[in-house]
Amino acid sequence: MSDPKPAKQDAPLKLGYLVPQFPGQTHIFFWRELADLARLGVETTLFSTRPPPPGLISHDWSKEAMAHTIYLGEAAPRRVLGGLLHAPWGDILGEGGGKAFLRDALVCLPAAYRLVAECRARGIDHVHSHSCGRAALICALARRMGGPSYSLTLHGPMSDYGPGQGIKWRHASFATIITRKLLAEAEAELGPDLPRDVTVQPMGVDTEDFKRTTPYQPPAPGAPLRLFACGRLNMVKGHQDLLSALRLLLDRGVDAELDIAGEDDVGGAGYHQDLQAHLDGLGLDRNARLLGAISAAEVRRHLLAADVFVLASWHEPLGVAYMEAMACGVPTIGTDAGGVRELITHGQDGMLVPPKDPERLADSIAALAGDPALCAALSEAGRRRVVDHFRSSLGAETLIKGVRRALTSDR
Repeated sequence: MSDPKPAKQDAPLKLGYLVPQFPGQTHIFFWRELADLARLGVETTLFSTRPPPPGLISHDWSKEAMAHTIYLGEAAPRRVLGGLLHAPWGDILGEGGGKAFLRDALVCLPAAYRLVAECRARGIDHVHSHSCGRAALICALARRMGGPSYSLTLHGPMSDYGPGQGIKWRHASFATIITRKLLAEAEAELGPDLPRDVTVQPMGVDTEDFKRTTPYQPPAPGAPLRLFACGRLNMVKGHQDLLSALRLLLDRGVDAELDIAGEDDVGGAGYHQDLQAHLDGLGLDRNARLLGAISAAEVRRHLLAADVFVLASWHEPLGVAYMEAMACGVPTIGTDAGGVRELITHGQDGMLVPPKDPERLADSIAALAGDPALCAALSEAGRRRVVDHFRSSLGAETLIKGVRRALTSDR
């Protein structure tokens, strides 16, 4: 008698992984998670909507990633026609959301039609969307066209992700949400459309990649305080508040230098110009620099050279940039906004200040500049916090378990 064939749940998973405008400047987390999925035996096919603007392609792995990404956004005539003919019009017209949702659906239909075809051709079992915007709508429409099961991750406030959230969520097999605060928001907004299988799973960082090779040294007396910030150049990231705080520090006689890494969403022709004007208006041309989009290796180099990491966001769902700094043992100052307090406990493993308050921000930076023992304590506790609870491998493990449950349920 021949041996029975192995059960499907024991076969290697074939997972579609959809990230909009991949690889963008903040997408190092997804690249790490893909590496962890591969290490755990998952065969992933990388999908995206379209490439990012050239000014945002900054990582040393960007070319490799783009070469292995299937971009669904190309609206070839046969895909437009196929999308229209196979569209789940009952779902689309019954969703509500007005003209904005109908426009999104029409844009997404060709991509959804192609996603179905690609998944069938490649034997993909399941697709995970790392967005609740149009990428999630593509997955939902593809599912209703006979495509694979799918899941979602909510990375920020639902208001950021456009109309039609009901159809995006109600057909998903499961979801992960990065903070408890966002879970409460999703429960209130979605009601019965929220999948029964929901896990709170923060984003994470590779704590072996982001770590020190030599112990952290507190700021040297008399030397300029080296500050580093990293985040998109957007008003809500609060870089303008950090520049104002730097001006206050210098006026108080605290010598400091600041590097800000990141770029605006149009590759430098947008908010970058406004921020540079603010920097120049404060007379900070000798003390502050806008570095633009830089690679993960350069981010790590700047972190290891910094005395303090600061990100003054007006709202931050959680904050991978904070995690990277803490993993590198850099004393970290964040704002008590969004879900940051689920990562940083004030005075224990980092510092929290109110958003939009340059005065309080300057006070916290000055406090660290004058307290080497506190800097050393935050360095050690911050690293320990991320290693224990925010390793990138945890997200990959959670995703695999969710897909296994979804496939079992489908069977």
